[in-house]
Amino acid sequence: MTREWLERWREGRIGFHRHATHPALVRHWPRLGVRTGTKVLVPLCGKSLDMRWLASHDHPVLGIELAEEAIEQFMAEGVGDVSRYRQEPFSICRQGSVELWCGDFFHFHIAQAAEIGAFYDRAALIALPPATRQRYAFHLAQLIPPGSRGLLIALTRATGDEAAGPPYHVSAEEVRELFEPNFLVTHLEDGEPEAESGFRESVWALTRRGPLT
Repeated sequence: MTREWLERWREGRIGFHRHATHPALVRHWPRLGVRTGTKVLVPLCGKSLDMRWLASHDHPVLGIELAEEAIEQFMAEGVGDVSRYRQEPFSICRQGSVELWCGDFFHFHIAQAAEIGAFYDRAALIALPPATRQRYAFHLAQLIPPGSRGLLIALTRATGDEAAGPPYHVSAEEVRELFEPNFLVTHLEDGEPEAESGFRESVWALTRRGPLT
């Protein structure tokens, strides 16, 4: 999966990239009640324009992306100076209130997530094969403090073929199975099936369980 992902970016095979802010983010994020100024974690972020939307709504953004090409393109397509620094094992680029960490999401640890108070997943869970999704859900729960909220967008295939991907088919049952041990999971909507791909999006609100401090 890692090699294929990097090859896609090197070869420009990024049909999964949206050239506009995701409408589900615009519709549902304000309803989550995330406080202004809360830093938002965006795992496997690519060069998503959704991060600029979040930043424009007064949310600092911390995106994590394995492909250096995605980060460099995001910075080149943005406006403003870019600062660069390292926090091992990540190299970091910052432009405005968006900082992108280049490296493996599973190497990002709780000490580095101290300021995180919300999250947004449009293309992380569905990019991971079945064997890795449980690890992802558990790792995300470790990084997110109790009471924090996030938005998750998953995909289902009309054929239900779980082996085809990425992006992968992730059923509503699997979303609940993965996240309900650590999150309050609320289904928000299902989109219309896409004619070409047969994919249907499902949108979820997640609130981290646990004692509030």
